[in-house]
Amino acid sequence: MTRTEPMNTRAASRRSVLISGASIAGPALAFWLNRAGFAVTVVEKSAAPRRGGYPIDVRGTALDVVERMGILPRLREAHIDLHRMTFLDAEGGEVASLHPHTVSGGAAGRDLEVRRGDLTDALYTAVRDDVEFMFDDSINSLDETGHGVDVTFRSGGSRRFDMVIGADGAHSHTRRLVFGAEAPFHHYLGYCFGIFTLPNTFGLSHETVMWNTPGRAAALYAVGATEEVHAFLNFAHPQPSFDTLAEPEAQRKLLAEVFADAGWEVPGLLAALRDADDLFFDAVGQIRMPHWYSGRVALVGDAAYAPSFLTGQGTSLALVGAYMLAHSLTARFGDHAEAFAAYERDTREFVTLNQSLVGKGGATLFPTTARALEQRNARLRTLATMPAAEARPAHSALALPELTAAAREATASAEVGSCGHRLLRR
Repeated sequence: MTRTEPMNTRAASRRSVLISGASIAGPALAFWLNRAGFAVTVVEKSAAPRRGGYPIDVRGTALDVVERMGILPRLREAHIDLHRMTFLDAEGGEVASLHPHTVSGGAAGRDLEVRRGDLTDALYTAVRDDVEFMFDDSINSLDETGHGVDVTFRSGGSRRFDMVIGADGAHSHTRRLVFGAEAPFHHYLGYCFGIFTLPNTFGLSHETVMWNTPGRAAALYAVGATEEVHAFLNFAHPQPSFDTLAEPEAQRKLLAEVFADAGWEVPGLLAALRDADDLFFDAVGQIRMPHWYSGRVALVGDAAYAPSFLTGQGTSLALVGAYMLAHSLTARFGDHAEAFAAYERDTREFVTLNQSLVGKGGATLFPTTARALEQRNARLRTLATMPAAEARPAHSALALPELTAAAREATASAEVGSCGHRLLRR
């Protein structure tokens, strides 16, 4: 079977784009650029698409993105539909039990919460037959010339691309190669956290239970009546060294030390942590950069503007940013410099507005003093007697521009489909 080529810019010289990262922003960007006629390659250091992971939110403008991609029905089927969020005091007594949207400011019946793996699988499935994927590989070096970017890969190969896009997360390797060390761009917010899974011996279903003392929080998150739950440990801490962030045993040691005298179910969580093979540990921070591009290289998603989990908007910013970058490149097919500048100009206000949510909502869930914790608990008790809050305006503050005529034609023609699965495994 031969794929039918859209009658648009594909007929002209196809500009080549290398995207580093196959999590969320990378495949979303690949989807739109492929529809617009670009020759897209995605390189990913993992050996395959990452299926697991903790639950994530898709809100506001990001819902418009996934709807335009045609994957919204699939994500609605995967919606977790959390029923309640219960807060406990130091002794394990109930402080308040609320609907999650009351805390998050989400819009009931519209915003989605799905397992991260369900979203990444939907994105990958939408683009895998039309885009070249290089798994188990990564960029080793970048050398920009007047004619493109010469890329060498960890596997030893080398190729030239017209543009390179870093979509490889808050600790982006692409960003380091082009913009330098992470430290000037990483704004630490005062917390560290660890997430892992353990057997659901607690009888939890469609709910979160969170225990707090000043500067420490432990939570159990049950996405359904499943055999496993997600454990979450968050704590206030001076900024850790990068050695701690990179070394799993150092991470486990730090968590054990911080929570050594904690009550509730925490001793059992620490015991499960010793055997957990899926621990994800990181510092809570934001990426703030004066510019998201340099020459023929641009950044998208967490690599450019990670907002931190305290905002609940990391996934949504990745999806919206990918759409906006693709739109700018499509509208200015022959001029990457102009396109990158337009992408930053048209998207930055939305990013800044959502990064500012760090001082609201989620951030107040983790008070660092006894007085602040008492005040938070009093607010939660009040919220328990009130209707859910309206969705935060920041979530929907950006109206997506329409695709250009050429891109719309490409998107429509792409529905013809293809059978060539261009998957490179090393």
